[in-house]
Amino acid sequence: MRAKNLLNAAIPMALAVAVVAGCGAKNGGSESSATAKSASVTTSSKSSENTSSSGAVSTASFPITMKHAYGETIINAKPERVVTLDWNNADAVLALGIVPVGTARANWGPVTDKGLLPWTEEKFKELGTDNPNVFNDLEGYDYEAVAAAKPDIIVAPYSGMDEKAYKRLSEIAPTLPFKETAWKTTWREQTVEVAEALGLTAEGEKLVADTDAFIKENFAKYPNLANKSVAICYINAADLSSFSVYRTADPRGAYLTDLGFTFPEKVEALATDKNAFYVQISSELAVDALSDTDIIITYGDDKTVAALQKDAIFSKIPAVKEGRVVVLDSNGNLAAACNPSVLSIKAELVNYLEAINAVVK
Repeated sequence: MRAKNLLNAAIPMALAVAVVAGCGAKNGGSESSATAKSASVTTSSKSSENTSSSGAVSTASFPITMKHAYGETIINAKPERVVTLDWNNADAVLALGIVPVGTARANWGPVTDKGLLPWTEEKFKELGTDNPNVFNDLEGYDYEAVAAAKPDIIVAPYSGMDEKAYKRLSEIAPTLPFKETAWKTTWREQTVEVAEALGLTAEGEKLVADTDAFIKENFAKYPNLANKSVAICYINAADLSSFSVYRTADPRGAYLTDLGFTFPEKVEALATDKNAFYVQISSELAVDALSDTDIIITYGDDKTVAALQKDAIFSKIPAVKEGRVVVLDSNGNLAAACNPSVLSIKAELVNYLEAINAVVK
């Protein structure tokens, strides 16, 4: 039901298996699901029996109507028992001071023994939960486990949930999928949408503002990075016939512009589909396409830079020639944190900037 990657519907299969399994989000459907017919759901919240909420005070009046890709969901009363599915959505709930009664297992990056990313597990502990209910759902939504958690609401604004899954989950509790397009929800949108659904809009907006201030404050500490253009890519050193660059329509690309970087104009010019979240570039165009890119970020390993510098074409790219390449290890924190949440930003922003700054001469 739910693929292990972000781009399975959008990138040729060989690339999809390598990149997006590595880019960290579990999918309930394909990106094409965003165009499915609308469906309207009206559901009542269940009782707050055995709630794991931290007691956050509602700042909104219920019922609340949330519009999304499949119609709208009506939340009749303040949710107390919250289930989160897919990538990073638990982080937004936890950052608002609410402990999910069930959450999706992480499938990319430095996953802990409990099946979570480090910053997610740390926040659970901070809020008093040492053994969170983590679903064994890497191959698809575990509907029985979700139902057993007795949720008042199921939130997954950053997801690829398809309409069939949405309807089935809505039989359990009011369900919030992505608003417009699968896997294009930014960390800001994710935080605000989750906060609104929980009746905590003001708190969500403050959380976003505080995080923006944190980003601005820390980026200012790296004057060498000012006005630099950065491309976050998937470059497979074993097959350099083509590569992909995540555009600002993707949360990873958008995060870099959040930090104060610019997106390379020549890469953007090659994006024939302005709605796509990546642009695939053939190797014969690589030198020109990346000629105005100051820094390249790519998933890979300790052999990636050497492979690029030995390649007849890629070695001519200025950023590659001069070693301005940041490699994100698939088992490392930055590989997961480059697809950000309000928690991962606080946990890993400085390390991300340090890694980027280290390659700037």
